[in-house]
Amino acid sequence: MFHYGEDHLTCGQALAIMRGTLAAGLTASRRQAIEQTCQFVEQVVERGDAVYGINTGFGPLCNTRISREDTAILQQKLLLSHSVGVGNPIAKDIAKLMLVLKVHALAQGYSGVSLELLDRVLWHIEQDVIPVVPEQGSVGASGDLAPLAHLFLPLLGEGEVFYGGEIQPAAAVLQKLHVAPLVLGPKAGLALINGTQFIAAHAVMLVDKLHHCLAHADLAAALMIEGLQGSQSPFLPQLHALRPYPGNIHVARRLHYFLNTSEMLASHQNCDRVQDPYSLRCVPQVHGASRQAWLHLRDATEIEINAVTDNPIVFSAESVVSGGNFHGQPLALPLDYACLAAAELGNISDRRSYLSLEGKTAGTPKLLMKDTGVNSGFMIVQYTAAALVSENKSLCFPASADSVPTSLGQEDHVSMGSISGRKALQVCGNLEKILAIELLCAAQAFDFRRPLHSSQVLEAVHAHVRTHISHATEDRIFSKDIQAAIAILQSRELLAITARFDAEVGSEFADLFEKY
Repeated sequence: MFHYGEDHLTCGQALAIMRGTLAAGLTASRRQAIEQTCQFVEQVVERGDAVYGINTGFGPLCNTRISREDTAILQQKLLLSHSVGVGNPIAKDIAKLMLVLKVHALAQGYSGVSLELLDRVLWHIEQDVIPVVPEQGSVGASGDLAPLAHLFLPLLGEGEVFYGGEIQPAAAVLQKLHVAPLVLGPKAGLALINGTQFIAAHAVMLVDKLHHCLAHADLAAALMIEGLQGSQSPFLPQLHALRPYPGNIHVARRLHYFLNTSEMLASHQNCDRVQDPYSLRCVPQVHGASRQAWLHLRDATEIEINAVTDNPIVFSAESVVSGGNFHGQPLALPLDYACLAAAELGNISDRRSYLSLEGKTAGTPKLLMKDTGVNSGFMIVQYTAAALVSENKSLCFPASADSVPTSLGQEDHVSMGSISGRKALQVCGNLEKILAIELLCAAQAFDFRRPLHSSQVLEAVHAHVRTHISHATEDRIFSKDIQAAIAILQSRELLAITARFDAEVGSEFADLFEKY
């Protein structure tokens, strides 16, 4: 059981709560703390002191006083006026994750919202009544204002929700379930829409998706090294001890272990090849650098999802502090870094796929097929990888390098972190397809090393691929094979197969790159 506002939340736990595999709720002591902070806000309203967002307007209207009678209307209109999102809805899972992250932030007791409000958000999570949130509209400072406004419109009986497998008007669903819209208390609307939960939810999803792409990239590379008769010596531990980046060391040890007992490897130890191309030889350096970027993203994301990111912060009835915890820059930069890291994994993966087509390895035919001419072999398969790699390159411009002033200059520097998160996930989705193509090519190249055998782990990986995709002896509709390879990666079945072997690798950095 996870306790909102008290326990330390990890990315893995956030995903488990979202998926319904980890129960979560509020303790009695946390409920008491939330009620106390809500009373602090009520005391501020009673005194009539000018406090931003409680009895003043917002942004450039921060000097406009709001009467006590209008404070509730102010919060309601805040959600309505800020619901300006456009574009397609974000995935339901990401919207649900946003709810989970917002509850954990508000439950820490510095936001001044009511228990009734938090219980209603928990109801949405538990009943799987998930708001529809447009993907575009946030500039990533003053919080993710537009997407968060849409996220909480259903509290007022407005907007739309995912329910019963379709998108429905929130009002109709609430009526069907006999749930009345809420009346927001002072500061409630501002607490809901201030925060980085849109950026952070994308970051959590990326931590998960990129982590599995990294593990699959190592496997595909190892298969390809076998298929193209690459050398194991570039992965020797003593070599990487001289340049001790944890990511490099971890990848090198995985590859060394995967290849160590291979007959295929032993069969060409005395060949006349001096060095392998970089896409084979430098896998630890390239994959390792991407692992370092993932680690940076994971650590930043974990800080963010345990932070209080709305504004102002309520410490007591006498201390309500207006600051900038909502600014998305701390996540925008790591997201852009991780986006580049994902793109580079795809870049080197495509180079290995291309290398497998050249026919320069003894026994491996050109285009990975013996009877070419009538057959084009895997030539056009690599075209798709090339297209995806190029698309990823076009998405690598860092969104955080830009800032467009908003709110009549009050918000004169913004992070654009929401864009960083969205495009990083898009790049990672493309990466998954690129790796699937390499897996397809590597399995084909691996077949030409028979009757020799590889290590136990790589034989198990290859056998699993071959249960879903047969060896190609002539042209066919390769898009079906690519889709099957993508499905293998998305199922994460290969990682389940290699889990026991990974435990035997013995890298001192294994936990660093496996836990999230």
